[in-house]
Amino acid sequence: MQKTPLSDNDATTRIHRVLSMVPAGRVVTYGDLAAMAGLPRAARFAGQVLKNLPVGSDLPWHRVVNASGRISLDGAAAQRQAAKLAQEGVEVIAGRVALKRYRWDPQQTPGP
Repeated sequence: MQKTPLSDNDATTRIHRVLSMVPAGRVVTYGDLAAMAGLPRAARFAGQVLKNLPVGSDLPWHRVVNASGRISLDGAAAQRQAAKLAQEGVEVIAGRVALKRYRWDPQQTPGP
Protein backbone atom coordinates (compact mmCIF):
# COMPACT_ATOMS: atom_id res chain seq x y z
CA MET A 1 0.00 0.00 0.00
CA GLN A 2 1.40 3.38 -1.02
CA LYS A 3 1.32 6.39 1.27
CA THR A 4 -0.57 9.37 0.02
CA PRO A 5 1.70 12.43 -0.11
CA LEU A 6 0.90 15.17 2.36
CA SER A 7 -0.82 18.26 1.10
CA ASP A 8 0.43 21.64 2.26
CA ASN A 9 -2.54 21.81 4.61
CA ASP A 10 -1.59 18.52 6.28
CA ALA A 11 2.01 19.66 6.69
CA THR A 12 0.88 23.03 8.02
CA THR A 13 -1.38 21.34 10.56
CA ARG A 14 1.52 19.19 11.71
CA ILE A 15 3.76 22.24 12.15
CA HIS A 16 0.99 23.95 14.15
CA ARG A 17 0.52 20.86 16.32
CA VAL A 18 4.22 20.59 17.19
CA LEU A 19 4.50 24.33 17.80
CA SER A 20 1.61 24.17 20.25
CA MET A 21 3.57 21.62 22.30
CA VAL A 22 6.75 23.71 22.78
CA PRO A 23 6.71 24.60 26.50
CA ALA A 24 7.18 28.07 27.91
CA GLY A 25 10.81 28.76 28.69
CA ARG A 26 12.06 26.61 25.80
CA VAL A 27 12.82 27.23 22.13
CA VAL A 28 13.14 25.16 18.98
CA THR A 29 14.79 25.95 15.68
CA TYR A 30 12.88 26.09 12.43
CA GLY A 31 14.59 22.83 11.48
CA ASP A 32 13.65 21.21 14.81
CA LEU A 33 10.05 22.25 14.32
CA ALA A 34 9.91 20.79 10.82
CA ALA A 35 11.68 17.56 11.82
CA MET A 36 9.37 17.02 14.82
CA ALA A 37 6.44 17.45 12.44
CA GLY A 38 7.84 14.66 10.27
CA LEU A 39 9.19 17.05 7.66
CA PRO A 40 12.97 16.75 7.77
CA ARG A 41 14.92 19.37 5.84
CA ALA A 42 11.87 21.64 5.70
CA ALA A 43 13.07 24.51 7.92
CA ARG A 44 12.13 27.11 5.30
CA PHE A 45 8.67 25.64 5.02
CA ALA A 46 8.30 25.89 8.81
CA GLY A 47 9.32 29.55 8.56
CA GLN A 48 6.68 30.18 5.91
CA VAL A 49 4.03 28.51 8.06
CA LEU A 50 4.94 30.81 10.96
CA LYS A 51 4.98 33.84 8.69
CA ASN A 52 1.43 32.99 7.62
CA LEU A 53 -0.08 32.37 11.07
CA PRO A 54 -3.50 33.97 11.33
CA VAL A 55 -3.68 37.32 13.11
CA GLY A 56 -4.48 36.69 16.76
CA SER A 57 -3.18 33.12 16.73
CA ASP A 58 -2.30 31.86 20.21
CA LEU A 59 0.42 29.53 18.90
CA PRO A 60 3.80 30.33 20.54
CA TRP A 61 5.56 31.55 17.38
CA HIS A 62 8.05 33.42 19.55
CA ARG A 63 9.61 30.13 20.73
CA VAL A 64 11.18 29.49 17.31
CA VAL A 65 14.67 30.74 16.46
CA ASN A 66 17.15 29.99 13.70
CA ALA A 67 19.77 27.22 13.78
CA SER A 68 22.31 29.43 15.54
CA GLY A 69 19.81 30.52 18.19
CA ARG A 70 19.23 33.94 16.65
CA ILE A 71 15.92 35.70 16.36
CA SER A 72 15.32 35.89 12.61
CA LEU A 73 12.88 38.79 12.69
CA ASP A 74 13.85 42.45 12.33
CA GLY A 75 12.96 45.66 14.12
CA ALA A 76 9.88 45.81 16.30
CA ALA A 77 8.98 42.18 15.59
CA ALA A 78 12.39 41.03 16.88
CA GLN A 79 11.97 43.17 19.99
CA ARG A 80 8.50 41.71 20.56
CA GLN A 81 9.86 38.17 20.23
CA ALA A 82 12.75 38.89 22.63
CA ALA A 83 10.35 40.42 25.16
CA LYS A 84 8.00 37.42 24.98
CA LEU A 85 10.92 35.03 25.49
CA ALA A 86 12.22 37.11 28.41
CA GLN A 87 8.76 36.96 30.03
CA GLU A 88 9.12 33.17 29.97
CA GLY A 89 12.58 33.28 31.54
CA VAL A 90 14.57 32.77 28.33
CA GLU A 91 17.66 34.96 28.30
CA VAL A 92 18.16 36.74 24.98
CA ILE A 93 21.55 38.38 24.54
CA ALA A 94 22.17 40.47 21.42
CA GLY A 95 19.25 38.76 19.68
CA ARG A 96 20.50 35.26 20.45
CA VAL A 97 19.32 32.45 22.72
CA ALA A 98 21.73 29.86 24.15
CA LEU A 99 20.43 26.72 22.46
CA LYS A 100 22.41 24.45 24.79
CA ARG A 101 20.42 25.84 27.69
CA TYR A 102 16.96 26.56 26.26
CA ARG A 103 16.47 24.17 23.32
CA TRP A 104 13.48 21.92 23.85
CA ASP A 105 14.03 18.20 23.68
CA PRO A 106 10.63 16.48 23.83
CA GLN A 107 12.37 13.34 25.17
CA GLN A 108 13.40 15.21 28.35
CA THR A 109 11.35 17.00 30.95
CA PRO A 110 10.25 20.49 29.89
CA GLY A 111 11.45 23.68 31.52
CA PRO A 112 14.87 25.32 31.97
